[in-house]
Amino acid sequence: MSFVASRLSLIKPSATIAVTQKARDLKAAGKNVIGLGAGEPDFDTPGHIIEAAKKAMDDGLTRYTPVNGIPELREAISEKFKRENGLDYSIDEITVGCGGKQVIFNAFMATLDPGDEVIVPAPYWVSYGDIPLLFEGKVVTVNCPAENGFKMTPQDLEAAITPKTKWLILNSPSNPSGAGYIKADLKALADVLMKHPHVWIMSDDIYEHVIYDDFKFTTIAQVEPGLKDRTLTLNGVSKAYCMTGWRVGYAGGPKELIGAMTKIQSQSTTHTSSVSQGAAIAALNGPQGFIADNNKMFKERRDLVVSMLNQANGLSCPTPEGAFYVYPSCAGTIGKKTPDGKVIETDEDFVTYMLETEGVAAVQGAAFGLSPHFRVSYATGTDLLEDACQRIQRACGALT
Repeated sequence: MSFVASRLSLIKPSATIAVTQKARDLKAAGKNVIGLGAGEPDFDTPGHIIEAAKKAMDDGLTRYTPVNGIPELREAISEKFKRENGLDYSIDEITVGCGGKQVIFNAFMATLDPGDEVIVPAPYWVSYGDIPLLFEGKVVTVNCPAENGFKMTPQDLEAAITPKTKWLILNSPSNPSGAGYIKADLKALADVLMKHPHVWIMSDDIYEHVIYDDFKFTTIAQVEPGLKDRTLTLNGVSKAYCMTGWRVGYAGGPKELIGAMTKIQSQSTTHTSSVSQGAAIAALNGPQGFIADNNKMFKERRDLVVSMLNQANGLSCPTPEGAFYVYPSCAGTIGKKTPDGKVIETDEDFVTYMLETEGVAAVQGAAFGLSPHFRVSYATGTDLLEDACQRIQRACGALT
């Protein structure tokens, strides 16, 4: 008899973390591997943020803090929401956790009863599909294919809502596709949601500042203020501020929900690192110009990867509006044979083939709920990306 709880059979380890670790292991074993699985910027945390962390330690910010974050950080978050999103959250309507993932975990643990449904547009970040299952929720996936820009339509949303729907998750720009919802897209979805007052909205805005070309970011509670009292607006400092390891995520939402989430966190991590909280204040309140500089580099990498993958036999790669991922289709490789005679039957077969033959580590589309695709992170050096894309082209060219 296993001592492991049966609920663990409902979920899988994070596929993105697994691929990243596999690439690390192969490199450590001396293999020539290019890892394109990690969802984190390769830029260093800006110097003024690091200095703020040092000062926080010097000033004694090294003890326990309030569960939902020090007041100074929640004030900075409140000001950020007003300044950038036109949203008014008091500090009692703000929570800070150990990364965005914990904030999502807390929200679902606080609200889901057995059988409650969570609508998740696919492709989706891997944790959206698993976290609700831990609390006996039901994930209702809605396929959002490339021909729809990887975005949910109002008709899709209306068809997915039932009396048991508790949450809708929106992630714009998206991991894994990089697709972004413009204001008109969100207004059309909001019009549907206004007819269904029992549905709550989780708006994951973590890639808010990683955007390109003429895309203008908006968040749904900003577009439709009538939804604010049932929206959790989620964000963090990991992506735009290159602070993935600092583990600071945050959200604004109704006071009752924030209180329930805080109650849960008080019995788990208590709070995120006190020093990280001091650094996050500097991130939100300090210079922002480096974000545009980083985005310029990301855009150059995006354009390189999109161009080179579209030159690979059997691949088709749309151009994303934001984040630092592309989500190409590998439908044209399905059914083909590798040089050793193995048939490519799934996107997982395809990424395994790329890793084994060319040493390129990417994540299969099945992990994100929409196949046959795969995710490539271009948050790595330009020379490595060019090398990786040449390897992918070679791998595709060898299929018959």
